[in-house]
Amino acid sequence: MARAIRVGIAVVVIAILPAIVPSFVVFDFIYVAAYAIAILGLIILTGMNGQISLGHGAFMALGGYVVAVLAHNLGWPYWVGVPLAALASGAFGLVIGAIALRLAGVYLALATFSLAVATPSFLKHYKSITGGFGGLSLDAVKAPAGLPTSGQQWLYYVAWAIAGAAFLASALIVRGKFGRALRALRDNPIAAISFGVNPYSYKTLAFGWSAVLSGIAGAFLAMTTAYVSPDTFTFALSITLLIGAVLGGMMTFWGALVGAIVIEFLPLVAQQVNAGAPSVVYGVTLILMMLFVPDGIVGGLQRLTRRLVRRVPSPTAFEPSVPAAASMAVDQPTRE
Repeated sequence: MARAIRVGIAVVVIAILPAIVPSFVVFDFIYVAAYAIAILGLIILTGMNGQISLGHGAFMALGGYVVAVLAHNLGWPYWVGVPLAALASGAFGLVIGAIALRLAGVYLALATFSLAVATPSFLKHYKSITGGFGGLSLDAVKAPAGLPTSGQQWLYYVAWAIAGAAFLASALIVRGKFGRALRALRDNPIAAISFGVNPYSYKTLAFGWSAVLSGIAGAFLAMTTAYVSPDTFTFALSITLLIGAVLGGMMTFWGALVGAIVIEFLPLVAQQVNAGAPSVVYGVTLILMMLFVPDGIVGGLQRLTRRLVRRVPSPTAFEPSVPAAASMAVDQPTRE
């Protein structure tokens, strides 16, 4: 019941946000939706499965460029490009996931990191398709005729609707046998294998689903900026996504939403605090957050809530009810 209330509150806030905030904040929250989808994939892959990936910016690049190439070169609509971006990224993720089964821990992290580093150079090389260094310009998203909303507001609602669908689909997937298998492989792989869990299938599928989500996120990133270039999808994007997952909380889907808000707005706040060295403020803030909330913001809030609940005394713990008090009074011996 409490979870349904939290989800309902989040839906209401997202729905009314464009009516109460400036347009530039609406623009920022479209980025938040895209980042939340990508971080959700990392939470499933790393938080639930234990596979560390530093290359999810490459999957976002693939999704963004699929939409951009189809729209810019072929004139295809965005609603066709986004599903194709998800399929392309998912297929690529399955291939990388199959290769990654031979690696674990820091070796897997380095392998995926090299993928993120090589992606910009690969995009610059095929200039006839990707536009090279200059990238590709796209048309701004327009609202359907007859709707009393701007193109930006329409994209905002579409992005958050897709994000909600991604969260719901992921929750249904990990709640069943698939999620239990991933957690078992993360916590005790030997025991999981002895009980018949196939690590090759589940880990590859986890990588593929995570890549699908990243491809969708990259597609919306391209649609929001109406422009893609190799410099949009550098290795720093992969690091930023992992930072968002860690700061938000790797063990809960709420961590994806909170982490997306943090990585979108924390650099802006840091720039306001010190315009000369925003990276210093950003770095110090990250260090402090990891020191005091190592399990992420959501995990820290959950711990704080549990402590407060334990400290609140229950009236029935030390105050007898009226009938019980009367009974105790009757049973007391009288002194003469």
